Amino acid sequence: MDPLAALRDRRLLAIVRGNDPDAALTTVLTLADEGIDLVEVSLTGRDALDVIARARAALGPDAPLGAGTVLTADDARAAHKAGAAFLVTPAVSDGIATGRELGLPVLAGVMTPTEVLQALRLGADALKLFPAGSAGGPGYVRDLRGPFPDLPFVPVGGVDARAAADYLRAGATAVGVGSPLIGDAAEGGSVDALRERARAFLDVVHGEARP
Repeated sequence: MDPLAALRDRRLLAIVRGNDPDAALTTVLTLADEGIDLVEVSLTGRDALDVIARARAALGPDAPLGAGTVLTADDARAAHKAGAAFLVTPAVSDGIATGRELGLPVLAGVMTPTEVLQALRLGADALKLFPAGSAGGPGYVRDLRGPFPDLPFVPVGGVDARAAADYLRAGATAVGVGSPLIGDAAEGGSVDALRERARAFLDVVHGEARP
């Protein structure tokens, strides 16, 4: 899977984290059914590796399904074994280099220009701007695109539907969305409500002009 192509095409990365493994799996499959197939399952969720393995079996080998909150080399190896097609880190961590050694694309967590360069040197394919809201919102994306006009930035953290539109207009390649999209679905909440939120987010990302 080419992660940059997937991010540019989908423009929306769903982040699933939950304490009910069955509900988390249902959430991943429901998102895919609604057209949001670029999904990361956070390793901080209960039995996350098993959720990834079961989702991989259900979605097939080509689905852009990844593992999030990858901090260590062991995290990267375990996610790869479970069937993750890409890795997402919350920071510049050992998971970046190990992921690249395993042949997995990496969306690396950064906040500052220095961290951007560090992540690139370790082999990151794209940059997760996290926590985006605390970093300064869409204006900060515009600022980073000054010295780094060609780098793919993906804001994550506090991104609701309105903010998603603002980030995309500011030049973000895609946005990463957790609770504003997932709600309580990964804890056993309403699947119908999840479908409604998914459609609302898709309307937003498909309606914004590409940078």
